[in-house]
Formats: sequence, C-alpha cells, structure tokens
Amino acid sequence: MDYLESLRTFVAIADAGSLVGGARRRRVSAPTATRALASLEARLGAKLVTRTTRSLRLTEAGQQFLAETRPALAALEGAEANVSGRRARPEGVLSITAPELFGERYIAPLVFEYLDAHPQVSVRAFFANRLVHLIDEGFDVALRIGKLPDSGLIAVPVGVMRAVLVAAPSYLARRGTPRTPDDLRDHVAIGLTIEGQEHLAWDRRGAKRRDTAVERLVVNTNAVKVAAAVAGQGVARAFAYQVDREVREGRLRTLLAAHEPPPVPVHLVYPEGRASSAKVREFSALAVARLREMPLLRGKGLVAPRA
Repeated sequence: MDYLESLRTFVAIADAGSLVGGARRRRVSAPTATRALASLEARLGAKLVTRTTRSLRLTEAGQQFLAETRPALAALEGAEANVSGRRARPEGVLSITAPELFGERYIAPLVFEYLDAHPQVSVRAFFANRLVHLIDEGFDVALRIGKLPDSGLIAVPVGVMRAVLVAAPSYLARRGTPRTPDDLRDHVAIGLTIEGQEHLAWDRRGAKRRDTAVERLVVNTNAVKVAAAVAGQGVARAFAYQVDREVREGRLRTLLAAHEPPPVPVHLVYPEGRASSAKVREFSALAVARLREMPLLRGKGLVAPRA
C-alpha cells in the first residue's frame, strides 16, 4: 500500500476507533490496514495509536498528525475532483456536521435518505453544540444557524430560525404568564452554558441580561434544557427547532412572541474546494430542497394544539 493510501487508512482507523472498523471503511482486510498503519508509523518514526485487546486510541503524536492530515487529504480530494471532473457518481466518505439537536431531528433523516440513494458513499455525521472548523477538522458540509463570520466557505441559505421563550403549562399555572419582558424578573430561568458561553433570557430589545430572571438550573445540553422546561423547572430560551415538537404536543407554550428578536439565518456551508465533488453536490442539493420545505425554516411552526 502506498503512502497516500496509508494516510487514508490511518484517518479511517482514527474515525472508526478500531483497526477492523477502519479496514471496513477503506474496503480492505484487517491485516492490510494493520500493515498500512505499521508502515506509516515506521516512516514517521512515531507511535500513532495505542492498542489493547478492547480499544484503540490515538497517541499525542497521532492526534497532532490526524489534525494536520485531514485538511491535506481534503484539499487533495478537492483538487483531484476539480481536475479529473469526477462528477458522475458520488463515492467515498462524506463528513457532515450540524448543531446536536437539529442534527438528530432534521439532518439525520436526510443522511438516511442520501445513503439509500447513493450506495457508494459512507457518511461520518458529527452533531455537536460547538463551532466545527470544516477544513481543519476534515468536514465536507455543515449546517450553521446564526450570522456567518467572513470565511472562504460557500454558504447556501436555506431559511431562518426563530428564537423563542417557552415554559410548561404546569409552571405557568404556578407562577403566572409573563405579559412583558419586565415580568421575567419574577420568574425562574433555565440557563444553558456551552464551552463557557452562557445563553440567557432577553429583555425587550433582545439583548442578554443577567437580571431578567433568577437562574436556579444551568445545564450544558439543549436536550436537558428542553426536558427541564417540560418538567416545569422554569422559562427556557431556545431556537424554534429545539421545542417545536413539545409545543405542538402541548407540553410547552411560547411566551412574549411580540418581543422576539429577529429570526437568524440558516445556511448549508462547505469549503469552496468541495464544490465540484459529486458527494457534496448531491447531498447539498437534497438537503437544500428538503430544508427549504420545512415550516420551521420559513419562520413558521410552533403551533400549539387547540384547547
């Protein structure tokens, strides 16, 4: 196996977390993947992985090498696609990232549909509540909610997303329903902190303020935040997609709709070098079409059941 294939096999092993899984992704035998990894380690003069009978983990050198290898392989793949005009059939590994809850509820079904339509492609889906650097971390496509920073990424708009306040009927029965943003001072807030960044309730201008409500609970995932709101623990700030299901089922109610901040844009983004890749082009076409049909991405949704 040549050096380039050894690099690709190493990345596949790291992604799969095992030699067997990496071999399966590269469609080679486990002994072949083992030899490729050994050859790469010998060439580099460094141990890249530590193996036991049950697990495999990257060494510090392996982690650094993986971080630098991903963007190089991605750039090479993009260059090959541009020059060879490899556009007829999607193939290879498509790496996708999105916010955790949005990914679970709305991107995952698109991935399943895409895999059914393109048997030559495998997908690596990473759903997380942090900004993933596509090129540095080796991702092809991302779903981004919010204003985009200046970058070299191609951004395709797919809609807008409302930001809302919600609470459970049981909580509102105990504490009353706020009629103005100032009323939030008499309520309990459910706080969210992700990598040290707090997301609090709004005042009438949509700005964050620490004195709008008393925080008795702070969590680090949107799923727990929504569950806490459903359990009547307080008022939660959320994007519409995070609570649409709960509002439609009557488990949460939206508050202060007249004081919502403007909806934020939602884009599908990918590096410019991936534009001619068939796997990216086909997934983008599918995702853009499906996402633009979603009421939530047209600023709608969140319709509570009739009493």
